[in-house]
Amino acid sequence: MHPALSSPRALAWYLCAWGLAGLALAWALVAVGWAGWSNALCFALPVSVSFGFVAPSAYYICRALPVAQRRLVTSFATYGVASVVAGSVSWTMAMVWNQFCLTLDWDGAGVFLSTPLSTALWVGSAALYVVTLLVHDMLITMDQMRQAQHRELQSRALARDAELQLLRTQVNPHFLFNSLNSISALTSMDPAGARSMTIALAQYFRQTLALAEHSTIALAQEIAHCQCFLDIEMQRFGAKLQVDMQIQAAAADAQVPPMVLQPLVENAVKHGIANSSRGGTVRVQAVLHAGWIHITVSNPVEALAGDEAAGALNRPHKAGLGLGLRTTQQRLQALYGDQARIAHHISKQGEGDRFVVELTLPFLAAQTVASGIPPS
Repeated sequence: MHPALSSPRALAWYLCAWGLAGLALAWALVAVGWAGWSNALCFALPVSVSFGFVAPSAYYICRALPVAQRRLVTSFATYGVASVVAGSVSWTMAMVWNQFCLTLDWDGAGVFLSTPLSTALWVGSAALYVVTLLVHDMLITMDQMRQAQHRELQSRALARDAELQLLRTQVNPHFLFNSLNSISALTSMDPAGARSMTIALAQYFRQTLALAEHSTIALAQEIAHCQCFLDIEMQRFGAKLQVDMQIQAAAADAQVPPMVLQPLVENAVKHGIANSSRGGTVRVQAVLHAGWIHITVSNPVEALAGDEAAGALNRPHKAGLGLGLRTTQQRLQALYGDQARIAHHISKQGEGDRFVVELTLPFLAAQTVASGIPPS
């Protein structure tokens, strides 16, 4: 259905527009001296409004013959035939209406249709219909472009969701296999501890499934989820694994993707504690600064010579570490584009060398996410 006829409100505005066109036609008749105001209005307003019901036919012609599927000859033929037919129909309605007004025997009704006026009405109707065809072509083309853009955005959203789902399926089995290996190691040394760890693991995955239902969660929930993982690992490593959480209160409410820190914390345990003879502290820090959330996950590393340390930093020295960083980076790219950053380096401090992963995300409060406002 033509947009102008789709609702009473749209129809009212449409008729008002053609009423204004009728006023313009009446003014032209008076200005040229072909009629007085009463005669011009009585003739021009009905004729203009009646043309308003002929003009919507251009919409269906343009829809049936889209611009992209027309050749130049086809366009000229279509425009020519349609304008001649529409001009003739409009001219005929004008003649019939004027003849009816003249039969009323009222001085203010009807106009004298001289040959110049009659010809001008036909030519004007045909020309106006050509303009109507051009306008409808333009509007239909713009609507098709908007629909194509909407379909593209939908396709991108579906592709992003599929990519995120794939990345999640990579993270969960990765952690599950490592946890099962830990339980297997405990069964021979500490059966009670293995049972306790199995129960904790089941609780952890129940929590994982609950968090996965959301596109974003509060950073405090993500930290609690990581703490649950670390509690499981502490049952295996005992005093060898220490945990230090330093979460700024203002940063705890920030919205982050679920399971975004777990791979990093898992890497810190696997590559910083399990491979260390002395163990150490896994430290997680989060601060809010200038609209950005800065999160660091660090773990101790064995001291290396200069060239050896540089090589260890610049190459994907361990497959698990590379997978965790790569998976997190891909998720952030899919969610935030260039608005997020992840980097890593080896920090040399008084407490010894530490491998540090730095994560920077735009700050999004819970109400911002709920309203659907994208990252700025």
